[in-house]
Amino acid sequence: MRSLLAHCERELPWLMETIEALVRLESPTGDAAAINGCGAELEQRLVELGGRVRRLPREAAGDHLRAEFGSGRRQVLILGHLDTVWPVGTLSERPIRHDDGRMFGPGAFDMKAGLGLAMLAVKALAARPDGVPGRIVMLTTSDEETGSATSRTIIEDEARQSEAVLVLEPSLPGGALKTSRKGCGEFVLRVDGIAAHAGIDPERGASAISELVRQIASIEAMHDPGQGTTVNVGVIRGGSRPNVVAAEAEAAIDVRIATSAAAARITEALGALLPRDPRTRLTLSGGIDRPPLERTPGVVALFHHARAVAADLGRHLGEGSTGGGSDGNLTAALGVPTLDGLGAIGGGAHAIDEYITVQDLPWRAALVAGLLRLILAV
Repeated sequence: MRSLLAHCERELPWLMETIEALVRLESPTGDAAAINGCGAELEQRLVELGGRVRRLPREAAGDHLRAEFGSGRRQVLILGHLDTVWPVGTLSERPIRHDDGRMFGPGAFDMKAGLGLAMLAVKALAARPDGVPGRIVMLTTSDEETGSATSRTIIEDEARQSEAVLVLEPSLPGGALKTSRKGCGEFVLRVDGIAAHAGIDPERGASAISELVRQIASIEAMHDPGQGTTVNVGVIRGGSRPNVVAAEAEAAIDVRIATSAAAARITEALGALLPRDPRTRLTLSGGIDRPPLERTPGVVALFHHARAVAADLGRHLGEGSTGGGSDGNLTAALGVPTLDGLGAIGGGAHAIDEYITVQDLPWRAALVAGLLRLILAV
C-alpha cells in the first residue's frame, strides 16, 4: 500500500491540474451543453489513462460517461457525477484560489476532486507490474444533483454486474466514510375544494386552504427525528384571490428516512390521509426517489476492508451517516455492497466557501487504489 501512496504523492501536481481543469469547466445540472463540455475534457483524460470510454447520450441532461479499465470476470463500479449546483458564471465571481493548504472553487468538493481521485487511483494501479487487477468501471453521470432521472437505470445495471460500488462523493468531516445515508423523497398533497364568494355566501364554499392546514397537522405528526425520519412541509400554494374561498391548494413535502421499513410506513401513512371536510378531495403524488443506504453486513465488510487499507497507509478511517442522498443509495438498495464518501476531504458542499484540503488528496487516492486491489484480489 505504501508504494501506491508514494505514486500518488508524486502525481499530486498531475492531480491538481486535472481537478482545476474540471472545475474551470462549469457544469450545472440541466445545462447539457456545459456538462458535455466538461465531459469532453474528462473523456480525453480517461482515454489518456488507457480507459475504454463510451459516451451515453442524454439530450436533456447531458451525456453520461462509462470508462472501463482492466479486464476479467469480476468488476468493481466507481460512481461519480459531473453536474454541480452552481450556474455558469459563478467562477467569474469566485475564481479558483489556494489559501492555507486549501483549494477553493465551485464544484471542487462536490465532486470534481472525487473524479480526479478516481482517475489517480486507476493510474496508480496501472503503474504496478501486475497492472489493474480486474475490471474497473468508472461511471460518471450528469444529473445526480437532481435525482438521477436519466442515469438511474444505467447505474443499477452496472451495479448488478459488480462485486462492490465505490462512491467518490465528498467525505464526512475529517475524512470519515459514509456507511449509511438517509433515503429521500418528495410528495405533493393537492386539495380540491369548492370556490365561493368570501363575503356573500362563504358557506357554499369548501376551502382547500383550510383543509390543507388540517392535513399539515397530521403530516407533521409523522416527523420522528429520533428514529431518523424527518417530514417537512416546505412549500405551500393555494387560492386565487383574498375574497374567494380557495378552490385549490397544495403542499410539497420532503421526506427523509433511515430504513426501507420507514419509507414504506411513511408512504402508506401519507396515502391514507382522508379529508376532514367531505366536500374536499385529496390527491397525493410523488414518492421516495432514493431508497436509504443502510449499514448492512455487506457495507460493514467493505468498510472494514477500507479501514485496513487506511491503516496500512498510516491513517485512521472513521465512518458515519448523512441525511443527504447520492447514487450510492440506488446501488445499496439492490443489495450490492456500497461504500460512499471516498472522495476529497474538505467542506462547504453547495456553499460559497466550498474547498478541498490539498495535502489529503494523495492518501485518499491511495485508499481508493488499495481498496480496489483488495476487492478484486479476494
